[in-house]
Amino acid sequence: MDSLISVIVPVYNVAPYLDQCLESIVNQSYTHLEILVVDDGSTDGSGPMCDQWAKRDQRVRVIHQANGGLSAARNAALDVMRGEMVTMVDSDDVLHPSAIQVMQEAMLKNQAQIVVGRYTPFAEDAQPTWPEQKGEPEALRFTQYHSLLKMFYQQGLTHSAWGRLYDASLFEDIRYPVGKNYEDLAIIYPLMLKCGRLVKIDYVVYGYRQRQTSILGAFSPSRAVVLDILEELEHRVMREDERYVPAVRSRLLSAYFNILLLSNQDKTHDHRQLQDRCWQGIKRLRRDCLRDSNVRPKNKKGILASYLGRNFLTNIVGRNYQPTP
Repeated sequence: MDSLISVIVPVYNVAPYLDQCLESIVNQSYTHLEILVVDDGSTDGSGPMCDQWAKRDQRVRVIHQANGGLSAARNAALDVMRGEMVTMVDSDDVLHPSAIQVMQEAMLKNQAQIVVGRYTPFAEDAQPTWPEQKGEPEALRFTQYHSLLKMFYQQGLTHSAWGRLYDASLFEDIRYPVGKNYEDLAIIYPLMLKCGRLVKIDYVVYGYRQRQTSILGAFSPSRAVVLDILEELEHRVMREDERYVPAVRSRLLSAYFNILLLSNQDKTHDHRQLQDRCWQGIKRLRRDCLRDSNVRPKNKKGILASYLGRNFLTNIVGRNYQPTP
């Protein structure tokens, strides 16, 4: 019998998109699913919509809880899931009709603990356009070590929870940190320490809706938690495994640039203390990162600009800066 696969869908005030999301899941070519829909205190009618889907399809289980955020919603589902594998779907996004089947087959064939698929962005009020995909997708296999390097150097592997299939055992003692942005980044290191092999497949499995209200759409001081996460991780890998230090510092440098330049665009608040923190971080890391051949070109351009001074970096380079996905 096919393995049971859990699909976790956190829901908060997404009524215009929820039906499209859940329809893409219940119509998967792979059918042995438990679909855990977590209504995280929605106030726009999303909760009753979830209940209607549970009446329509017995594989849908709805959890209603007070609003606790994305991490709390995912954790509630992880606590009760029964699947041997698990995938995460944000409730304003959609799955390709064969997404779960293709990822499950790749996981079994490659004896992997994580399978990562490709995604396609689509406009807020549109439908995704799926490319023509035939035959078995090409698979790239990565060890734990090389997976983490790829993620932290930002070389084609992201830390996003969605668009991938996990061996459920990876989450036995790991949960998302509640009340923080960048929750995916916060758990990627301990998660990958339990993963012997990751496989990336050349197959678009996920449709990512580009909403203007997303976390990347505007600056908020709460986004600075990414610095806390990465600075803490830098200290951890310095203690536990120095092989990862250069890669983590490259990712931290990206975060310093990102927060500095985005906060500089926000003229409605005073972010000088946060910007000072970012600038000091850039100066601390830039020399070693400039010498690191794995650091991406975008970071190296930022480093060179930083040597021309903080004002040049923030006011000239950062004038039309766009956030990093």
